[in-house]
Amino acid sequence: MNERIELIVNNIEKIIVGKREPIIKVICALLSEGHILVEDVPGVGKTRLISALASSVDGKFNRIQLTPDIMPSDIVGFSMINAQTRELEYKAGVAMCNFLLADEINRASPKAQSSLLEIMEEHQISLDSVTMPLPKPFMVMATENPVETYGTYHLPEAQMDRFLMRISMGYPSYNDEFDIVRRSEQQSFNEKLSPVMTSDELIEHIENVKKVTCTDSIVDYILRLVTATRKSELVSLGASPRASIALLKAAKAYAYIQDRSYVVPDDVKEMMTSVLAHRLILSAKGKSAYENAEKVMKQISLSVDAPTR
Repeated sequence: MNERIELIVNNIEKIIVGKREPIIKVICALLSEGHILVEDVPGVGKTRLISALASSVDGKFNRIQLTPDIMPSDIVGFSMINAQTRELEYKAGVAMCNFLLADEINRASPKAQSSLLEIMEEHQISLDSVTMPLPKPFMVMATENPVETYGTYHLPEAQMDRFLMRISMGYPSYNDEFDIVRRSEQQSFNEKLSPVMTSDELIEHIENVKKVTCTDSIVDYILRLVTATRKSELVSLGASPRASIALLKAAKAYAYIQDRSYVVPDDVKEMMTSVLAHRLILSAKGKSAYENAEKVMKQISLSVDAPTR
């Protein structure tokens, strides 16, 4: 593993026990300049994972607890007249930061959710005919509870497509949970981590990820995977071209984390489900035959041969 990236992983593991795979995937999204949705039941550490990542990098971290009464202006900001200059003055919302934690994103109204679309796709805010770029690096990290539906709003496909990945934490193993319970006696759940990387260093890593080599055979493999989702009878809406780009970026980031300067098919396989599954809308046959989109994606991938060289 890349030594500098391992510093972040080890730092996060001071708080998050036994979840190295989700940690690495969140870092992959960060290095890909993408956004991540962490979807799981309450109490498994979704918010703590995201907070730990933001604390590990020396950048500005904002958190917003999304509820039905949150307005778009709370997120993107608003303009008001300065009493002294008599001119419009921009008051920043929570999105003007490096790391934005949108907690319980499916509790926000469709109007508030839509205010995130331009932010996530173009990394900018347009307000009163003025466009303001967001600082670099920038990442939206959202959490969602898939079980509870009362008082929630479905995330539209356009919103889901803007998340580079969707991951789940899962319940810890018995030994890991034993360790978690014991740790809770010695340390507070609000314990803060010290940064182990500056924003400038992170930007340098992001630029290095872009230089990772990817052969035409790997790109062909990615496109065949994405095309297979569009043709499968288990899926009524397949992955978009944005998904192809996202899978390529994620595979390059994963290769970089593994301290390689080139992508191999296993990098694509490792990232495939997290990048593609949440973009699929299952058909009636897919819903009846499989429990979720992740299992459908794994089944579809079996019909696509990986490059041998």
